[in-house]
Amino acid sequence: MTLLVKALSTFALVLAIGGSALAQEYVKGEVIKVDAKQKKLTIKHGPLTNLEMPAMTMVFVVAEDGMLEKVKAGQAIEFTADRVNGRITVTGIK
Repeated sequence: MTLLVKALSTFALVLAIGGSALAQEYVKGEVIKVDAKQKKLTIKHGPLTNLEMPAMTMVFVVAEDGMLEKVKAGQAIEFTADRVNGRITVTGIK
């Protein structure tokens, strides 16, 4: 039983430390176009290290429709992106 407690404690510690490594970093970008009909944003952005992508301008789908209301063309943003169902998706905007 003591071994199980130690193993679970170690696992919890690994998750606590490793969880911060899983947190995505916000990337600076500029909204070029908002396409509400297609639920897409065109963003000129810096490198997306979690996706191993260099800086470029590209079209993203958004994880939530409400994100489209937060931005407009020409606006500087910070955002996170990830692969969701095989599509590169904006997952957060601030």
